[in-house]
Amino acid sequence: MKLIVKMIVALGAAVAVSSCGKGTSKTEENDFHYLIDQFADLKVMRFQVPGWDDLTLRQKEYVYHLSEAAKYGRDITWDQYCKWNLPVRHVVEDILNNYEGDRECPEFQDFTVYAKRLFFSNGMHHHYAEDKFIPACPKEYFKSLAEAVGDQEGVDTLLAVVYSPDIYPQRRSTSATGDIVELSAVNFYDGVTRNDVESYYAGIVDPDDDTPVSYGLNTKVVKEDGKVVEKPWKIGGIYDAAIQKIVGELELAREVAENDIQKEALGYLIDYYKTGDLKIWDDFNIAWVQDTLGTVDFINGFIEDYDDPLGRKATWEGYVNIKDSAASARTEILSANAQWFEDNSPIDPRFRKKEVKGVSAKVVNGITLAGATYPSTPIGINLPNADWIRRDYGSKSVTIANITHAYDQAALESPKNTLEEFAYDQAEIDAYRKFGDYTDEIHTDLHECLGHGSGQLLPGVSSTAMGEYSSTLEEARADLFGLYYMADPKLVELGILNDPEAYKAAYSAYIRNGLLVQFSRVEFGKKNTEAHMQNRKLISQWCYEKGASRNIIEKKKCDGKTYFVVNDFDALRGLFAQLLAEIQRIKSEGDYAAGKNLVETYAVNIDPDIHKEVIERYAALDLKPYGGFVNPDIVPVLKNGKVVDYKLVYADDYLSQQLEYGKKYRTL
Repeated sequence: MKLIVKMIVALGAAVAVSSCGKGTSKTEENDFHYLIDQFADLKVMRFQVPGWDDLTLRQKEYVYHLSEAAKYGRDITWDQYCKWNLPVRHVVEDILNNYEGDRECPEFQDFTVYAKRLFFSNGMHHHYAEDKFIPACPKEYFKSLAEAVGDQEGVDTLLAVVYSPDIYPQRRSTSATGDIVELSAVNFYDGVTRNDVESYYAGIVDPDDDTPVSYGLNTKVVKEDGKVVEKPWKIGGIYDAAIQKIVGELELAREVAENDIQKEALGYLIDYYKTGDLKIWDDFNIAWVQDTLGTVDFINGFIEDYDDPLGRKATWEGYVNIKDSAASARTEILSANAQWFEDNSPIDPRFRKKEVKGVSAKVVNGITLAGATYPSTPIGINLPNADWIRRDYGSKSVTIANITHAYDQAALESPKNTLEEFAYDQAEIDAYRKFGDYTDEIHTDLHECLGHGSGQLLPGVSSTAMGEYSSTLEEARADLFGLYYMADPKLVELGILNDPEAYKAAYSAYIRNGLLVQFSRVEFGKKNTEAHMQNRKLISQWCYEKGASRNIIEKKKCDGKTYFVVNDFDALRGLFAQLLAEIQRIKSEGDYAAGKNLVETYAVNIDPDIHKEVIERYAALDLKPYGGFVNPDIVPVLKNGKVVDYKLVYADDYLSQQLEYGKKYRTL
């Protein structure tokens, strides 16, 4: 897979730091304000869309209908995350839209923060940590608000769910002892156990099928009359009303698509939504991955399986973007040399692809985020996910430039930063300021364009063999691929890096983040559960421990603060290679036990002393560790009753957009 999530690091802002020889930086000004709201541990930004005015009217119309199709999937994601989410959201929307009482009192302000968090996470569970969050306002006050706007029926039951920390405490359970299917809040299963589900799929999956469909990707598994059955998400099935709206917009988009391949792909996608047939979903992905000529691109459907405790069911998401042709030159170079990278990968030759097919990569600017990618969004995407489609037809990778740019610009609007707090000395700070932003982009390119598309499974090994550890191991594999090749002279030879020492800034930043900074996102005393964070900790902790005898990564103390410093960059690259080889072996051979051991040993537990220190140091910076976005509005321009243009209007109020979407795109 899949997608890579941006770690929000506030850089470049004005702050003086005295410890360990660190200096200061300067604030830059920008007329377009990116940061529009902050609350709890979250900040909300907006982004610009370069290249919009260069599109033809037909292309803009294509984007418009693809975007409408994406927005109509919103309620599906909410319901998938927990069956209580939509009822809670509807009450919250009623209150925010209609309450006529005191909105300035502390209790209503606490309620508003809860509402903003609810919208941000598409439900009652933290979008990243996946733990349930509880309103700060009293339950009786919340009840009085609901009753004031006429929402009385069932409110006691609803609020009992909202306020109970024991009812669905995690969106995706990571319990080491309980049944993770029964304990998870996600609405993918009902009345079944983990054993029920695994036995059901074991009975229908053909292990000898070389081109298997993604069994269970678009269904809910339930028990009827004591028998395990699947209920499809399709027209005429679950989510019928929402999918009908999506299909209606996709049909309009198909009429104005840029080329015949896009029209063919959209035809398959529409048929898939009508039938629920996963073979047609494969047909869509094969057609979609071959569209490398269009300026406009999209994703739409049940795609990523991160949220399923068993790594099989997919959450609904949508994304619409346009190609940045100038910036894509770098990724096109990587794509053209994909076979060289595969042939020289430090993994067992048995696991290398003999022929890398159809790897395409580009830099894009996002326009519309939807479902699981809204408001919090990845900065890179690599699809499709089916291993055999990657093998036979290739994959398509994108780096989302305007989202990364928005993160960086919003950071400049903050008065403090994590770089100067967690980097050991001025040399480390200077190296990152010189190379960091660019090497971050290169690592994303390598991760998405080549990392996820590299390697192969041995015959007979299922893509679901890693179970609940699949996402973490796959993200680690792609990250390691990128880290290993960051230091390769080939990148200088290809003109992608102009300084052979640039990779060192990336290595230091990765270890600093994996062993320190990212733990600011985890509540003290909790385990590290999110797949991307587990991946980073797994890599960093494994390398730290394996390199301890050679002091490759050194733990240092300065002014009572902990730092992790890379002493031997060449040796660290060797460790990356060693771990990449092992994780590729685990995946290729389907070695579940070894994969489990890696994740449980290196990725899950956080040293409590380190954790406490990081939280305290981060709190002193007064930063928000998570970020998301509002979409620009695509507004038709009419003349004599005819659409003559579509203009972008950059929204600047987070809550208003959420309430508007609740009215316009409510289907369930």
